Amino acid sequence: MGESQKIIAAVIGVFVVGFLLVGISKEQESEVNPEKSKLITYASMQTMANQKCPPLIEEHTGSKVFFPTTVDSDKDTFVTMNWKGENDDKFKTASCTLRLQTSGIGVSKLVVDDKVIIDREK
Repeated sequence: MGESQKIIAAVIGVFVVGFLLVGISKEQESEVNPEKSKLITYASMQTMANQKCPPLIEEHTGSKVFFPTTVDSDKDTFVTMNWKGENDDKFKTASCTLRLQTSGIGVSKLVVDDKVIIDREK
């Protein structure tokens, strides 16, 4: 085998390896997309809950809330944020659940001091 044939074989080998690497990486990208989608959904629900819940709590209690004490979520369909009132707040506990539904994302339950104010989960 001459030098030019060795060079041609090496170039063809590089192209084959390149095509294989591109094919493998495309397969891995399609496997990661559901994870990315779930993360984006969870982040969207958290953002929406942080925008919707504090004004609702302030409307019904007269106290502003900022950071939830605890957050519960299945990271797919709902986010529940809980607040504990401080000394100058006009409530002891508040809980706001935001649920992902076919009609979109919305507050499905609001409970302040064990009194249910909004309940769309029925």
